[in-house]
Amino acid sequence: MREFGNMGLKTLAKLYRVARGDEKVARAWELVRAAARYSLREPYWDFLRENFEVRAEEVKDALRFLEETGELQIKRSIDGKRLYVSTLKDIRKNPVRLDRWLGLT
Repeated sequence: MREFGNMGLKTLAKLYRVARGDEKVARAWELVRAAARYSLREPYWDFLRENFEVRAEEVKDALRFLEETGELQIKRSIDGKRLYVSTLKDIRKNPVRLDRWLGLT
């Protein structure tokens, strides 16, 4: 359906899976930022699956990887559950501020 830059979400997910080292961090960010563009669509995970053939686990894995490397912090609910879509919405709303906060720029 739609593409991010010259690559679709499915391609970004594949590139993230095969990447290693510093390239994996860059590919994870590409995937997360592309997925964040659609974070206002409901139901979000169904939208990604139906339109881009990207499974929820692929985006969630990239978010968890970025959290493990200290690149971002996934929002949590009061009971400690991870709020993936809320995190993606924040990235969508404030990409520059979030990057500055993380010290990436």
